[in-house]
Amino acid sequence: MSRTTDIVLTALAPAVWGSTYLVTTEALPAGYPITMAALRALPAGLLLLALTRCLPPRAWLGRTFLLGGLNFALFWALLFVAAYRLPGGVAATLGSLQAMMVILMARGWLGTPIRAGAVAAAATGVLGVALLLIGPDAALDPVGIAAGLGGAASMAAGTVLSRKWQPPVSALSFTAWQLTAGGLILLPLALIMEPALPPLTATNLAGLVWLGVIGAAASYVVWFRGIARIEPGAVSMLGMMSPVTAVLLGWAVLGQALSPLQSLGAAVVLGSVWAGQRANRPAAELATVHRVASPARTA
Repeated sequence: MSRTTDIVLTALAPAVWGSTYLVTTEALPAGYPITMAALRALPAGLLLLALTRCLPPRAWLGRTFLLGGLNFALFWALLFVAAYRLPGGVAATLGSLQAMMVILMARGWLGTPIRAGAVAAAATGVLGVALLLIGPDAALDPVGIAAGLGGAASMAAGTVLSRKWQPPVSALSFTAWQLTAGGLILLPLALIMEPALPPLTATNLAGLVWLGVIGAAASYVVWFRGIARIEPGAVSMLGMMSPVTAVLLGWAVLGQALSPLQSLGAAVVLGSVWAGQRANRPAAELATVHRVASPARTA
């Protein structure tokens, strides 16, 4: 399968994640962020475990819980804290810094070279997200900012370590392990920190099914498959598709206005994602492109 196909498939995951805000606000009970995160992760992980019938070996338990904690438990918990304490645009912009963090972490943990084009694309993407989402009423809360930066760092570390630690199993099994581990970490936190859930309506259950089956199980299988095949910097740039999808869904489903500045921001984000894929191409592919573009002269 070509790199372009891998990129397109991987981009489907953050595009689906862009529906999280819409589903959370319109279909889930408010005030239960950790409980909702646990109900999103644990059932999805157990479902995939039942399908794969593949449990992590003892040697992988530590890594599995670390990755589950970074990619799901810590990331989702901090994400909700940032969302509650900051305007959505500020929280999403802080989250988009994850692409820059991945570039630095991949250099330290994987030895991936830092390319100027990749850094420029990531910085431009952050600017695009800010144009897309930050309004004039944006407020800065220190705890919210710390949570937003911590969440971005957690996902960045999870992305790079998921590339560094590749178990000899399918992406389906790897996703099942991490979702289950993340859900097991979140469950006791939800029981301790939040009140009992009220009776769930059919709409609540439909929202949880969407976020669990599509927004977690299916999308993260595609995401972790992409991490195994594509450079970490390129994968992290695809995460910027999420706020674009969220804004477009708000416009199409909720009737929210889409200003010219937001349209410009969406275009900047999409352009930066495209540039990020080109800048993060493997060295061997870049060499091949260079040879094709500049063939050797013959006597």
